Amino acid sequence: MPELIWNGKYDDNGQIAAPPRTALPFQTVETVNQSAQERQMALAAASAGANPQWRNRLIWGDKKYVLPSLLNEFAGKIDLIYIDPPFATGADFSYRAQIHPPADQETAEGIALDYTPNLIEEIAYRDTWGGGLDTYLTWMSDTLTLLRDLLAETGSIYVHCDWRTSHYIKAQMDNLFGYDKFRNEVVWHYRGGALTGASTVYPRKHDVVLFYTKGNQWTFNTPREREISDQMRRRWGQYIEKDGRTVLYGSIKHERSEEARSRQRILAAVGREPVDTDVAFVVNPSLVRSVWIDIPEVRNNPRYSASLNYPTQKPEGLLERIINASSDPDDLVLDCFVGSGTTAAVAERLGRRWIAADMGRFAISTTRKRLLSLDGVKPFYVQNLGRYERQAWQIGEFGDAAQQQAYREFILDLYKALPVQGYRWLHGQRVGRMVHVGAVDAPVTLDDVQAAADEFRSVMGSGADAPTTAGVDILGWDFGMEVDTEAQAVADAAGIALRLRRIPREVMDQKAVDAGDVRFFELASLSVKQSANRRQRSVELTLDDFIMPLDGVPDDVRQKVTHWSQWIDYWAVDWDYQNDTFNNQWQSYRTRQDPKLQLSASHSYEERGERTIVVKVIDILGNDTTRRLEVKA
Repeated sequence: MPELIWNGKYDDNGQIAAPPRTALPFQTVETVNQSAQERQMALAAASAGANPQWRNRLIWGDKKYVLPSLLNEFAGKIDLIYIDPPFATGADFSYRAQIHPPADQETAEGIALDYTPNLIEEIAYRDTWGGGLDTYLTWMSDTLTLLRDLLAETGSIYVHCDWRTSHYIKAQMDNLFGYDKFRNEVVWHYRGGALTGASTVYPRKHDVVLFYTKGNQWTFNTPREREISDQMRRRWGQYIEKDGRTVLYGSIKHERSEEARSRQRILAAVGREPVDTDVAFVVNPSLVRSVWIDIPEVRNNPRYSASLNYPTQKPEGLLERIINASSDPDDLVLDCFVGSGTTAAVAERLGRRWIAADMGRFAISTTRKRLLSLDGVKPFYVQNLGRYERQAWQIGEFGDAAQQQAYREFILDLYKALPVQGYRWLHGQRVGRMVHVGAVDAPVTLDDVQAAADEFRSVMGSGADAPTTAGVDILGWDFGMEVDTEAQAVADAAGIALRLRRIPREVMDQKAVDAGDVRFFELASLSVKQSANRRQRSVELTLDDFIMPLDGVPDDVRQKVTHWSQWIDYWAVDWDYQNDTFNNQWQSYRTRQDPKLQLSASHSYEERGERTIVVKVIDILGNDTTRRLEVKA
């Protein structure tokens, strides 16, 4: 059969270039909506060797790492895949964060912050389109190859694309899945919004969804056009007959009466065009055809309640039709470009198991909030590849543990510091300040800070590389929960001006390094007040202060923010932290319908005792900060 060729499809040996398949273990960083009893049952089952209970998964990570890492467990086991990959460079991935007014000014207008993705996301999208169509086709081929391997033999895959890419992607899928496995080209026609291109070409008002299967047998529950809703019955009941059909009489297309307008609304709601005849027209849900005109788009406008202000958000009706048609209850659904979380939310509501992934922090934060807003949402995991991804990068770049000096010197160079010799905890010097470089595979702990401070005091003013300024910079990929506050007490006792800086993921991307795009940011700071009542076995927490690094936030936006709580989008509490995974047992978050954030939370225990509580805050850009508290209640 004909073949689509692009630069990069074949390697130097004339073989089709295969996608990277480095499999890394997932780290569970949070369990959401799991009760204390469920947690104990899960721990007991795991210790007894029983198969763990299924938990849906929300994964933060680039699909080039996530998909190979899913293969060990899920190769040939995914029943339905839907993806909505990027259509064009950059524009698909900026987003608008909303900064809400303080609690005492609820009637004040919010502040819109147009924000571009962090650099690691920008670089990934630059890789996707940076070389034009060739790099995009390589990127899509790698993605589709891995998705094909994950798909069950009876599974289906839907790829959502637009006029710029659909014909290329179809040619790729014909080669990967087989021309005979092509089942449908669905045209999703939407009417809202501006008529793009109307001045010089026909207005572009549709997307294409390509539907393929893995084998010759697949699930397909024949869908019908949307039924008349209860709301429609209440509003236009006089036009709806008892059997549920809508009968419209007369020529209504050009009439201006309220009755005619009501009939037109009914027709639009069920996806029919107004008629221009004098005969009865019966609206009765019929088989869905390959052109879908009955599902309106989600407009990113405050007037539309369904909008999450996420630029690529797709309507739930679209995913509901696909999931209902091509899967059954308890089937497993995958979306590795989950964006605002529509696939996960609809799969959850329809009783399917799901795996959702995205590389954007904002996407993960948006999806988590959206899932929590569902009634009866089942517990799910938030995962990433964390230190395992970093370990793979470190070994590939610098070799085994014996070569870790090269790794430290690489980080120091990016931090614009010089390496120093003869110390265990102090690795470099920058403008008179000493620098500690944290390990790839472990968070910086309070003990690390203490050891660096002790060594600093012992060498102050002695030797060629001795510090000349009473200051230490601690660089780390991750930091222990207590470090950002308790480390300051250690520094004060040693007479040291301490700075904590996060090593960004960008250091693992050579393009960012070459471009000089690597920046080390301060940690956010969170203060929480606690009040315990041992007699009542209860504790109350109140957020007291939050300082968010404002790199990338324009000055005019900063000046409009009058209270620290405006930087917080979401916070959650694990009332009985067990030194394992953060277990989200309570949360408060902002939505467009209810932007107010609750700043206090209380909890009662069944028994008195000493407990560890962990508080997690997510800021408006999707970054998280934690605080650990010890209480007696």
